[in-house]
Amino acid sequence: MQLPTLLSITPIYIALLGLLFIPFTLRAGLYRVQSNILIGTGDDPEMLRRIRGQGNFVETVPIALLLLVAMELLGAKDAWLHVLGIALILGRISHYLAITELGPNVLRPIGMSTTMITILVSSLWILINAL
Repeated sequence: MQLPTLLSITPIYIALLGLLFIPFTLRAGLYRVQSNILIGTGDDPEMLRRIRGQGNFVETVPIALLLLVAMELLGAKDAWLHVLGIALILGRISHYLAITELGPNVLRPIGMSTTMITILVSSLWILINAL
């Protein structure tokens, strides 16, 4: 017997972002081991980039996902959730690639802007639909 679910769209993006978090964390952790940097950055610019790539993800993704969950619980149409979920994923990948210097620097403001727009739009949607 399958239980009814309140959420059908946002769990997809929660799972995808959870999977994305793994390589971001592993890249920082493995470099830490290889470089014998037990804590902090060891004044190593590469360690700093990897820590910030992972850290920025941790700082922005939870609030964005919480907002998407709230939207879905409040009855947002699937299209809203998919557009914002995809934007969040693309924004986080873009930002990570730029901040860790795996991709062009232009991706950093694009990624951060996309993430902030996702948070802004979902926040406004909630306010408009909850009031």
